[in-house]
Amino acid sequence: MLNKVILMGRITRDLELKQTPQGVPVLTFSIAVDRSFVRQGEERQADFITCVAWRNQAEFISRYFSKGRMIAIVGNIRTRNYDDKNGVRHYVTEVYVDEASFTGEPKAQVGYAQNSYAQNSYQQKTVAYQQPEPVEGEPAKSNDVENSDKFQDFEVFSDDGVPF
Repeated sequence: MLNKVILMGRITRDLELKQTPQGVPVLTFSIAVDRSFVRQGEERQADFITCVAWRNQAEFISRYFSKGRMIAIVGNIRTRNYDDKNGVRHYVTEVYVDEASFTGEPKAQVGYAQNSYAQNSYQQKTVAYQQPEPVEGEPAKSNDVENSDKFQDFEVFSDDGVPF
């Protein structure tokens, strides 16, 4: 049998690392995971999934993540139930975290909104490419692939024909 779940979503509230009476670190948190489809005329829906991390994973997540940050987790689904003090039975479904990973999202910086992305530094430093001037006595070189002598033996694909 197989019980494995992989999720990526945003942490929905501030994290609070707790310890059991025996001193074992435990972290219960929830993540908002967007659904992959949107009904026409409606906003995108998200599922709020409760996650539980123990020991090293709990300490790692509480140290490096915070509310609003994107997190990727691998774990397994566990269900349990309990009766409250009024005798009402409650059913709980949780993801027990085996692995937690960063998603490549940039860390929030001072001056930026928590969930906004800073422009990549390469976008800020782009310079238009200019063709070098031909050297006197040499034939002019062309970057046009279709007219270049070097590429006569190669088939030229349009953007639509490239499989990648």
